[in-house]
Amino acid sequence: TINFPEDFGKSWKILFSHPQDFTPVCTSELLELANLQADFEKLGVKLAVISADKLDIHILWKAHLENLEYKGREKQKISFPIIEDPNAQASKMYGMIQPNEDSTKAVRAVFFVDPKSIIRAIIYYPLSLGRNFDELYRVLVALQTADEFGIATPADWRPGDDVIVPPAGSCGIAKERMENKADMKCYDWFFCTKPLAKEKIDGLKMK
Repeated sequence: TINFPEDFGKSWKILFSHPQDFTPVCTSELLELANLQADFEKLGVKLAVISADKLDIHILWKAHLENLEYKGREKQKISFPIIEDPNAQASKMYGMIQPNEDSTKAVRAVFFVDPKSIIRAIIYYPLSLGRNFDELYRVLVALQTADEFGIATPADWRPGDDVIVPPAGSCGIAKERMENKADMKCYDWFFCTKPLAKEKIDGLKMK
């Protein structure tokens, strides 16, 4: 029995839902997640996967996954839990069941949960579209970076790119900022960025 998110402690958590075991898109996704699990662990993230399949089906599927050599990579051991939800109770509570897609199978949902057990981001994918795990990793790093440094991240941000300085709270602060940019680049009074070294962000992985 798993209580989510309580059993995962004061760490970042990502909960993935998938429609069904022993299906091709889901198989490709679990293999990608298995390949990246060590990278997520370095960020202090705990992973969990859930679907409406029963536990015995999960066990069989996991054994199949761990014996596949996908994309020329070595076989991967899966260290994260794959949770059964045969009555779709948890899936319905989390909004993973979307009738326009399927009335009984969960869509491809991703929930980013912070150390305070607050859901910080949700991403949904339709049944036909496999997830981009590089993007999911980027989202997690961006959330951690924003929390640590009190900034925001612009479109297409990657570690090492400039970050967004919080908007000025008054015209006086905005004027002072525009006149004394220091290491900031101001495109307008409400839109300023500054450098944030990739090394500082990489240091978050050790915390």
